[in-house]
Amino acid sequence: MDNINVELFGKDPKIQKAISVARNVSVTKASVLINGEVGVGKKSLAKFIHENSNRADQPLEIVDCSNPSKEVENKILGHRDEQTGRFTKGVLETANRGTVVLANIDGLEDNFQKRLHKIFHQLSDYDIDVRVVAATTKNLSKLVGSGRFYRGLYTFVSSNVITLTPLRERIGDLEMLVNYFVNGFSAKQGKNLVIGKDAMDRILTHYWTHNIHELRTVIENSVSSAEEDVLSETNLTIGEKKAVSIINEDDSEGIRLMSLKEAEKLLIKKALVHTSENRTQAAKILGVSIRTLRNKINEYRNDRDVYFVNLR
Repeated sequence: MDNINVELFGKDPKIQKAISVARNVSVTKASVLINGEVGVGKKSLAKFIHENSNRADQPLEIVDCSNPSKEVENKILGHRDEQTGRFTKGVLETANRGTVVLANIDGLEDNFQKRLHKIFHQLSDYDIDVRVVAATTKNLSKLVGSGRFYRGLYTFVSSNVITLTPLRERIGDLEMLVNYFVNGFSAKQGKNLVIGKDAMDRILTHYWTHNIHELRTVIENSVSSAEEDVLSETNLTIGEKKAVSIINEDDSEGIRLMSLKEAEKLLIKKALVHTSENRTQAAKILGVSIRTLRNKINEYRNDRDVYFVNLR
């Protein structure tokens, strides 16, 4: 239950095509770029590509490029401890002959994008051979067009592009995954639960912002709280969408010290970041129309707020 086999993603034609492409490119050396929303299964697909390649018995290393830039650079290239002088190898060395997954590749610092592109083309000089699989929630080609991602690195990682469809756009797969998780977690917890119609209806109408990851968490928690043989809507831990939920606890004091307009701007910004700048999703979370959100964004642009000025 900890790792979802991509074969369980579902039977939707778009998902099946994505799996088929992943299986075909896995036997090559070419890099792969996986697009998709948060929690849709990009890392699972990256692992699938590695496990179906001739590198399967070699290391698989995953780097989250959204972490602080220095931490990411050290993780990829290695670093020397200032106190002990001991050098820790980066994943380009530890995954030699294997696969490196660059999750959230859009988070790489601009200058490091250019440096990394150059390094990738020099690896053979150091007898290093790694397969690169990148993953992102963003449209990298648009970021390239707006000057926010280095074209050379984009060209390198996008030899093959695979897009994973959001869970809410494939209801049939959603039902299948619900039953799979209910059965799996029930057995794990020594229960024998089935999903009730009211619970299934609630699940099918929920906007799954974090896709499979969110669904899995909700079902696991709901099964834990269920005391009857039927998992009902009252057992579900989905809850109502509240815009305030996207504000971290650490932000609460700052919110109280802000003007109402500043707090509103921060809330909208966090909703956009939370949804990878998907305005439709952000509007749903905030409980406003897409037109209202658009007007607010234009207002903040007129105020010359840097984030909103650069928002595409």
